[in-house]
Amino acid sequence: MAVNSKIALIVVQGVILFPALVWKSYQLTRAPGDVARWMVTACLACFAAAYPLGLLAGDVNQPDPGSIVPLLFQHVFLCGLVYSLACFFLFSALPPDRARRRAWLEAVPLGTAILVMAIVTVLMPDVPPQQYPRAGVSVFYLAADLYLTYGIASACFFARRHARGAAPRLARGLSVASLGFAIGALGGATLIAVVLVHWAGAAIPWLLVQATVWLVFPSAILLVVGLSYPGVATRLAAARVWWQHLRAYHRLRPLWTRLHEAFPEDALSRTPIAPWRDTLSLLGVHRRYYRRVIECRDGLVRISPYLAHLDHDGPLADWLTEALRAHARREPVPTEGMPVAVPEGGGLDDDVRELVTLSEALASPAAR
Repeated sequence: MAVNSKIALIVVQGVILFPALVWKSYQLTRAPGDVARWMVTACLACFAAAYPLGLLAGDVNQPDPGSIVPLLFQHVFLCGLVYSLACFFLFSALPPDRARRRAWLEAVPLGTAILVMAIVTVLMPDVPPQQYPRAGVSVFYLAADLYLTYGIASACFFARRHARGAAPRLARGLSVASLGFAIGALGGATLIAVVLVHWAGAAIPWLLVQATVWLVFPSAILLVVGLSYPGVATRLAAARVWWQHLRAYHRLRPLWTRLHEAFPEDALSRTPIAPWRDTLSLLGVHRRYYRRVIECRDGLVRISPYLAHLDHDGPLADWLTEALRAHARREPVPTEGMPVAVPEGGGLDDDVRELVTLSEALASPAAR
């Protein structure tokens, strides 16, 4: 692979990885008792720790190693990443007691792989990486790759199984992650083949070496995207609702202003807000939105007796304007009211749509 391609892959990996770790850490502070979320965060933390260690080791290609010590820690963190993924699915799909027992069982192959790699590291002679014994390098990589391939394949199976009964957003995230697992397992198999060919002393096919890089890196990116997708999608949906509430809040201003001038005592907030601050403020949007909707509806209830008393066949905005003028002249209050701007549906969104339509009609010059 060309150097520019390697740099591009490393940059893309870092740009996606570290924001995802920050995001999951933030989510963890909101739910510190969620074991599954702990596992996802641990997975991303292991990946983030392995990332600079891989650069420090010097070479991302197997079986030509860099310095053995950073290489050991890099693969320990990579194995911890896969183990965290397995625990995530265990604690997501099984009762806590069963998941805990299974997690201890899954720790056995993890510990075995780390022990083998540590022994090889300790026994490795103090020579440049190019002079490391072929057998020692091969055993080191076989221990790591066998565990990684086993763990990734298991995670792929459990991800697909867990996605079938999950909520839509989680199911989509798990589907993307499972695709990353499948590609990663295939990449792990090619890495094992590369190590075996190298140990046998044969020439490693160029296509096999390139396949390992092109499979491992995309699988890692898909893994990060898939695990982060549910939380990001939830926040995007919340942002969309926030934006809709902010727009509706400001679109209701003409109606609210006219009703508030007529019935200031109905305001739910006794503290006046400066117009410029009300326009620019982006805080408390949901609270202000619901308060304005309630105040508009209360104001229409208060003015409805005047509407019922008037004989008017024109647009509701003109009708409401005449009723507000009658109220301002202190005309006698009729006893019975009438429904105003009744929505076709029974939901809040339907009610808000009717209020917004009336508010925009009031904003036109003809209704003033």
